[in-house]
Amino acid sequence: MRDDPGVVDLVLRARDGDDKAWDGIVERYAPLIWSVCRRYGLGGSDADDIAGSVWLRLVEHLATLQEPAALAGWLARVAQRECLQALRIRKRTVAVDDPEPDSGPLGLDGDLLVAERRHALRTAFAELPVRCRELLGLLFAEPPVPYLEIAAALGLPVGAIGPNRRRCLDRLRRSPVLAAFAPA
Repeated sequence: MRDDPGVVDLVLRARDGDDKAWDGIVERYAPLIWSVCRRYGLGGSDADDIAGSVWLRLVEHLATLQEPAALAGWLARVAQRECLQALRIRKRTVAVDDPEPDSGPLGLDGDLLVAERRHALRTAFAELPVRCRELLGLLFAEPPVPYLEIAAALGLPVGAIGPNRRRCLDRLRRSPVLAAFAPA
């Protein structure tokens, strides 16, 4: 497998800027990245972020890959590192959720708290840069918008969507407007 001329051809064409070669690499190796994420117990948005980071690393390092035929191993190692980093971050993160639905009726105070949280979130969202608002709006639209359409609408490579989403959500989390709702 390491001497697969098809992989070498894809890498060389992608280095030259061939979009079809990039699509071929993503199509061929996306399942590998997802399987690494699953092995670490990660899925959903975590796996999306990790995949985006892996593709971004490939964009950054494609020109310096010493063994194009070993692309699968390189991608797997990068995915493993990204998974481990995500798990380290998860350990340090405290989730802030709405009150449990089975905790009984919220009452007037609970309804007021939920309304205040929603207002704070809308205010913090409005303070984000236009680019972040556009990206997050597309990512959380109903029905879901495919990544290829989001990439085309924003002029981004598909592999940059996850890292940009992470930066935008981190910026949203750091909003002073939302600080009042964070645990002490």
